[in-house]
Amino acid sequence: MRLLPRIHDVYVGKAVLGTVLLVWGVLLGLDVVLSFLGEFKDVGKGRYGIVQAMANIALTIPRRAHYLFPYAAVIGALMGLGQLAASSELTALRAVGVSRRRVGLAMAGAIGVLTVLMVINGETLAPWAQRNADALEASAKSDNMIVAQYSGIWAREGDVILNAQGGQERDNGTDRWLELSDVRLYEFAEDGRLESMAVAKVAEHRPGNWLLKDVTRTTFQADSVSRTQVAQEQWASQLDAAALTAGTDKPRYLAAGELRRAIEYRKRNALDASEFEEHYWGRWFYALNVLALCLAAVPFAFGTLRSGGLGKRLFVGIVFALGFWLLQTQFVRLAGVFKFDFRIAYLLPTLIMLAVSAALFRKRSG
Repeated sequence: MRLLPRIHDVYVGKAVLGTVLLVWGVLLGLDVVLSFLGEFKDVGKGRYGIVQAMANIALTIPRRAHYLFPYAAVIGALMGLGQLAASSELTALRAVGVSRRRVGLAMAGAIGVLTVLMVINGETLAPWAQRNADALEASAKSDNMIVAQYSGIWAREGDVILNAQGGQERDNGTDRWLELSDVRLYEFAEDGRLESMAVAKVAEHRPGNWLLKDVTRTTFQADSVSRTQVAQEQWASQLDAAALTAGTDKPRYLAAGELRRAIEYRKRNALDASEFEEHYWGRWFYALNVLALCLAAVPFAFGTLRSGGLGKRLFVGIVFALGFWLLQTQFVRLAGVFKFDFRIAYLLPTLIMLAVSAALFRKRSG
């Protein structure tokens, strides 16, 4: 089979892209409008007005587009093929020797272009924009320009528990670092006894360690308590901004790299990382799931048009694909409950769906 696109591949691809973009735009538009209307209950809190609400929703659009794309891809792809079938163009393509498989590959190629863009968006623009949306909303409502995601945080690193009352990301040209304020470090012994407590006015994160400034350390011994003060000291720790924000940001809003670091941090400190693993592997299987959903629904676009069942077949195809998407979602939830590998939870329903689709495809081709 020749893999380079021919004119009929481009024609099918353009038809599918057009309907996918149309469906995607409608779904995204409805989601944005409904979300904006939901923001009216918060308008008037602090400096959070209509302009801030519009900016907040606008910044969430990349994340919403990433989430809605699989649904738009399935519905749009079937609608595009449905238009070609209704106008007998699929029949004409079949008459000149274009196989059903070739039509499916042409559709997959068109969807694949958008899928790649969404994968890049999900790892770059969407997390960045969502983080800025959350910061804008929190700072406007509280009338406090400090980034709220670092306010009142708790984190654990080995036998040390950290608490900070505020913080923000700073930069000086190309140099960027996280600065926490009013920091307390509680260090515990293996038997759970509090060994020391350090209070630092400022803690600056640098790769591999923290710089604590204006530190007062209280050490608890068996029969005495001592206190020391230093201008600054180093705290060697792998705790970083990604691990701290993972405790306040929703895991589904984080990029894969941030999720991986959050998983490592939790496993290092014997904490539950299942929610982060769920979303981490979801990012890896995102592109596969989109293409599998669209290919699984392709057989429903073919059939005998004279039977008058095209609309019904397209509806069944959409329900079939989205039904398996929901099945996979529930399977992933079960993986979190029963603690089995999330990769199996993501892959198994997809393989089952493709097997069923392949059987339907052979049946319609027979």
